[in-house]
Amino acid sequence: MIYERMREAVFEERPNRFIAHIRLDGERRVCHVKNTGRCRELLLPGVRVLVQENGHARRKTGWDLIAVWKGRRLINIDAAAPNQVFAEWAAERWPGLTLLKPETTFGDSRFDFYLEAAGRPAFVEVKGVTLEEDGVARFPDAPTERGVKHLKGLAECRRQGYGAYAVFIVQMRGVRYFEANWDTHREFGLALQAAAAAGVRVLALDCAVTERSIRAEDEVEVRL
Repeated sequence: MIYERMREAVFEERPNRFIAHIRLDGERRVCHVKNTGRCRELLLPGVRVLVQENGHARRKTGWDLIAVWKGRRLINIDAAAPNQVFAEWAAERWPGLTLLKPETTFGDSRFDFYLEAAGRPAFVEVKGVTLEEDGVARFPDAPTERGVKHLKGLAECRRQGYGAYAVFIVQMRGVRYFEANWDTHREFGLALQAAAAAGVRVLALDCAVTERSIRAEDEVEVRL
């Protein structure tokens, strides 16, 4: 996934979930935050960020916040990126893939993808991971009842004979392993364990992140 019209700026504050104040070219500007998660460990006053000029005349803000430096590690926080990153990765590396269809409903759940590979149908739910603590990637960074519902829905897919995958796109490189964020949302951790026990495949993929791109690379160990 490639970004254009990117600039480096300095983060100042985040008045609410949707906007941030940044300093760009010596001026204070309003920027749209493309992630409604907390990102508290990332969005600290004075950190370097990458923003994209959105080019939409009708938008109230002319910039979108895409990535943040955490020390030497560049972390992509664009919540719209993981689905595209997964689609690009699957097109290249999913064995026998013949169909990848976004936004598909099954029962009372709407999953990010329906796919067919080697003649077998499956549903995929993709989650973006931006929280890293001591080299460990964790999800979620805020309670997510919607995430729990998706995991239960994937388990139901398995019970009805479909393949089912929970894919966590770790929007950074260099983590040691992935796990549920038990301290923030224990129910999600329990749902992830139950889904895996029901036959849902849990994958975590790290990403090569640059100032102008993000690309899924390698599988990361998942600890349930």
